[in-house]
Amino acid sequence: MTGDVAAAIAGVHRDEWARVVAGLARRFRDLDLAEETAAEAFAVAVERWPADGIPPNPGAWITTTAYRKAIDRLRREARRSELQQEAFMLADDSEGPDIGAVEDDRLRLVFVCCHPALSMEARVALTLRIVGGLTVAEIAHAFLVQETTMGQRLSRAKAKIKAERLPFRMPEQEDLPDRTDGVLAVLYLIFNEGYLASGPDSDPLRPDLTGEAIRLARLVRDLLPARSGERAAATGLLALMLLTEARAGARVSPDGELVRLDEQDRGAWDRALIAEGLALVRERTDAAARGAGRVDRYQLLSAVNAVHASASHARDTDWSRIVSLYSELERVDPNPIVTLNKAIAVSELDSPEAGLAMIDRLAEPLGGHHAFHTTRAELLRRLGRRADARAAYDRAIELAGNSAEVVHLIRRRGELAASTQGESK
Repeated sequence: MTGDVAAAIAGVHRDEWARVVAGLARRFRDLDLAEETAAEAFAVAVERWPADGIPPNPGAWITTTAYRKAIDRLRREARRSELQQEAFMLADDSEGPDIGAVEDDRLRLVFVCCHPALSMEARVALTLRIVGGLTVAEIAHAFLVQETTMGQRLSRAKAKIKAERLPFRMPEQEDLPDRTDGVLAVLYLIFNEGYLASGPDSDPLRPDLTGEAIRLARLVRDLLPARSGERAAATGLLALMLLTEARAGARVSPDGELVRLDEQDRGAWDRALIAEGLALVRERTDAAARGAGRVDRYQLLSAVNAVHASASHARDTDWSRIVSLYSELERVDPNPIVTLNKAIAVSELDSPEAGLAMIDRLAEPLGGHHAFHTTRAELLRRLGRRADARAAYDRAIELAGNSAEVVHLIRRRGELAASTQGESK
């Protein structure tokens, strides 16, 4: 297979996977069937496109092939009569019944995967797999569990949807609050995977995932009642995504190395996204001042990013404000990652010794997380503890999955070794 064909198939998979699976799931009411026949369609493309050429409309080709595979599967397995009838609806141009008020297949599938009958972890994992198109290994990495464990969790979630015949439709307006927390958590994780991809063979940044997460976040926000707590959370999440995505163009160097926030060319940041994000942060800040809506993790995280976005230079960053925001976030959403980020801010505001003391207390919950060791390495470096810093870099490189981050960490470790050699001469 030529490089052009391989690149085309990879691009179609990236752009069309979620849409194809969502359409199949709506049509057949079966997540396993949707996922498996979509995968079969791409396998056929790998076989046929090198000989037949790339079709004029690759996405439509994949969709049609997947639908035909699904019909063949149902015929072979002699499934129940209602599923047979559902399959032959492919010949009918009218919309299927009971789809709800929103016509976006992917958003509908997000809400299906985030049904309250499933545990929160299952909702997030299932949507990352079915809608986000992440591999089981990538999802396992996000949850810090073994790949086999995550595979079993996904299988149980799909089996429960099938066994309990959970409806493949948008929930009614009164049902939205029970679904929204899970949906927002899913969109946040999809965005994070696109912003710093975890797979060693993935592109360092995946704008297809960040763009899709932002698109779906806009739709979810528009669905929710004005002045509701759920709308407030969705607004905070959308602001967070926009302010974070605004920095994407400056995050990876031409050589494929991750560029730290304090070293980024802020002139390359997307000012339109920043303006939109800051407007949403102000909207939430004003609403909170009026007592409208709860203060949630997304509002606080977007406020942190607003501080960074508002600083013309890294040296102008209001670290006191960021420490205060992370302290509030620890109260609202206590978890070790929040404390790790607060420690980074404390090291900038106070001293690297103060930050390192906080971080070392996180060794047990975060010892298997690369960000913990990366942060320790940088603070140890600032403190002149080169041997300890080198060991921390080694562990961070071992755990990091993103190629751009690995390149960055190797360079930082190499600089440390070079400076040590220079001093010994």
